Amino acid sequence: MRPHFTLRAATVADIPVLQKLIARSGIGLSAGFYTPEQAHAVTREVFGVDTQLIQDGTYFAIEDGARIVACGGWSKRSTPYGGDQHKSAPDRLLDPAGEAAKIRAFFVDPGMERQGLGSMLMQHCSAQASAAGFTALELTATMPGVPLYLAHGFVPVRDLSLSLGGGQVAVPLTLMCKAIG
Repeated sequence: MRPHFTLRAATVADIPVLQKLIARSGIGLSAGFYTPEQAHAVTREVFGVDTQLIQDGTYFAIEDGARIVACGGWSKRSTPYGGDQHKSAPDRLLDPAGEAAKIRAFFVDPGMERQGLGSMLMQHCSAQASAAGFTALELTATMPGVPLYLAHGFVPVRDLSLSLGGGQVAVPLTLMCKAIG
């Protein structure tokens, strides 16, 4: 029997559950893409909830019954990736006329992957960004996310390397973009 998934805006009350889901996903779905050291470093130092997205109403939770099994969002702000612990500057609002909205922080609970949850989030976020006047999307993809983003029409722009763990761990990322609207 196929589960019944519902998508809703994430709330501040969801943050503790989202943080745990993000940690499980960051470690559990990185196998084959990142070394254990890379997965732990990026999960610890970068991944997490960006409360600005929740405040903006652009971060979403997907539930299977009452259990949150995936989360992700889009942003009309300049921060490209990372949770609150990774931010170093205020989030400048983007200009939809000339800048791309950001796809942000997609995470799926291990064991729930390959059930269309990432696609459900992507379709919802793309539609919302388009309705807000954006004509392009941009994201900084982790390697486990690249197949999803390619499947949704994103194209790689350039490879990046994120230095973590005091410079001891390099984590590969890919900047990707897509026209919408």
